[in-house]
Amino acid sequence: MHRLHAYAIVSADDRIADAQGRFPDCLRNDADWAYFQAGLDAARATLLGRRSHEASPNHRNRLRIVMSRSADGLERRADGFWWNPARVPLAQALAQAVPEGGDIGVPGGQDVFDHVGPGGFTSFHLARAHDARLPGGRGLFRACESGIAAEELLHAAGLVAGPPIWLDEPARVSLRVFRAP
Repeated sequence: MHRLHAYAIVSADDRIADAQGRFPDCLRNDADWAYFQAGLDAARATLLGRRSHEASPNHRNRLRIVMSRSADGLERRADGFWWNPARVPLAQALAQAVPEGGDIGVPGGQDVFDHVGPGGFTSFHLARAHDARLPGGRGLFRACESGIAAEELLHAAGLVAGPPIWLDEPARVSLRVFRAP
């Protein structure tokens, strides 16, 4: 059995990237980064989109499953498994890439989060940079771009919110973990 654990930091307006699709400095936070890296270190593999894969070198040599329309099903490449969800269902891709099962860290981006869907996660670790705004940016989920709050989507999918905690109170970065019941 595979358990999907998502990790994301969003702006106050639920964006994960600026209008050009880049991860902006206003979302960079050392405490969040340490929390995020610890979560990915505990996972057997990470599931991420092609853009995220290309933007972040795999310095820790984690097993990666890269979601990409350019893959022909599920392909083993030098830098990980490349997976086309139009050709291979997620459960099958995970079973082939990580046959022993276990925790899968999911750093996104939006296409991955939308494909899995808010209710497809065992947990969603949602950090928020309360003072950052990214008008016209890319939402955590596509629905966030039309004004639906990330927390609302996670709650509507049945995930239960834990208490908010400050990862970095002076920088106003909080964390709330949503878990499947």
